[in-house]
Amino acid sequence: MYLIEQLPEQIAADDLAVLLKAEPATIGHFTTRGIPSPDIKAHLQAVRAVGTAVTVRMPGTDGGILHYAMGCARPGDFLVVDRCGERVTAALGGAMAYAAKQAGIAGIIVDGLVTDLGEIRQHGVPVWSRGASAVTTRILAAEGEFCTPIQCGGVVVQPGDAVVADENGIVILRPGQVRALAEQAIAFQENEKHTLARLAKGEKFPDIVGSRPMIDAAIRSRC
Repeated sequence: MYLIEQLPEQIAADDLAVLLKAEPATIGHFTTRGIPSPDIKAHLQAVRAVGTAVTVRMPGTDGGILHYAMGCARPGDFLVVDRCGERVTAALGGAMAYAAKQAGIAGIIVDGLVTDLGEIRQHGVPVWSRGASAVTTRILAAEGEFCTPIQCGGVVVQPGDAVVADENGIVILRPGQVRALAEQAIAFQENEKHTLARLAKGEKFPDIVGSRPMIDAAIRSRC
């Protein structure tokens, strides 16, 4: 059985522009929520992508629901695919990656496997997955869901959430969190430039960030 819901409202372009400047690993200084399993890895290096989550629940070997999603997704959408624990069959390959590129899709996250890694890299579509497989899906007209709440790497993803992802990981944010967390991360990144400048002048890292006096105080308290 198929369950098809309406596309969500897209995240505002100015919010996504700010989010693009925030590194997922910096956002991870301020929250541990909304960060899928690190087993889901990037297949393109040195690329950061942001967009609006468009969710797909794709159990088993029926690839039809992802084909449907590819036909509906808008420029700037980020497909997030729940494979429901399937770890044998590739959800997509080179042709679908090219279709995503033509549709202007911002990126694709598959909590499962993909194939045609060379073609995916050639087309330049940012894709994250748990790995690759030579086994591929079929069109069975059996089941799947579009734009419903899903699980991805242990995180609940709602249609319309914001996604930011790069080679270091993925962060899923509720729309109301985007601007505040992104600006907090950007400020941290700017401050880190001052840390690097001080290191270049010979200061020691624990003195700059304040960990040395904290550890010294902890040691003294045990004496």
